[in-house]
Amino acid sequence: ILVHHGIMLVVPSGSGKSTVMTSLQECLSIASGTVYKQVRMNPKAIRAEQMFGETDKLSGEWLDGVFGAMWAKYNDRNRKDMTWIVCDGPIDAVWIENLNTVLDDNKILTLANGDRLPMTDNVKLMFEVETLINASPATVSRAGIIYVSETDLDWTPVMEAYIRLRPENQQDIFRGLVTKWLGESNPLNPGHTMYMLLRHTKEVMNVVRVGKIRSMCNLLTGIMTGDGAA
Repeated sequence: ILVHHGIMLVVPSGSGKSTVMTSLQECLSIASGTVYKQVRMNPKAIRAEQMFGETDKLSGEWLDGVFGAMWAKYNDRNRKDMTWIVCDGPIDAVWIENLNTVLDDNKILTLANGDRLPMTDNVKLMFEVETLINASPATVSRAGIIYVSETDLDWTPVMEAYIRLRPENQQDIFRGLVTKWLGESNPLNPGHTMYMLLRHTKEVMNVVRVGKIRSMCNLLTGIMTGDGAA
């Protein structure tokens, strides 16, 4: 993060990418004495024109985009804080290409109306994505890439966190049942149940292992609590 001004955190869903970024932000704030903060947006929630700005077809006036407005606000040398502008969502070939001039050594956002907004030293551009399949080599080569594998965290810590939220008289029972029916995850073995699902079933929708465990925990909570609980 000291070398690159554009960083892509490539991690499968549920593998802790937001926690990694938040932990780093808090550590830097404590170590440096400067406030670090994140400003997030989902680029896929809006059109590329709404993100960077467009000309109104009726009036002919320029309408600022969401990202363009954020960029102009936080790239201010008078600000005392450090801001990470985080694009949290899938990379699309349409909008990511508009950021190539930001990610290279020019560090300038060029808008369709001709405005050129330089990047200041108190801003970093971050991306939280699951895959870089839609990013061109030109984009990837400009950014610093941090890859975290699904197996680095896996589902055991998530399951243990859920168990610790249960009443104390239930925790040992839960741990015994998890060991019996699910096993334990490690980089070489996801547990016998996950192995069976991987080898002997075909998923209608691909879901990461952490997502499966979270869904199971939500179902257990619904069964054990509330009206009509078992």
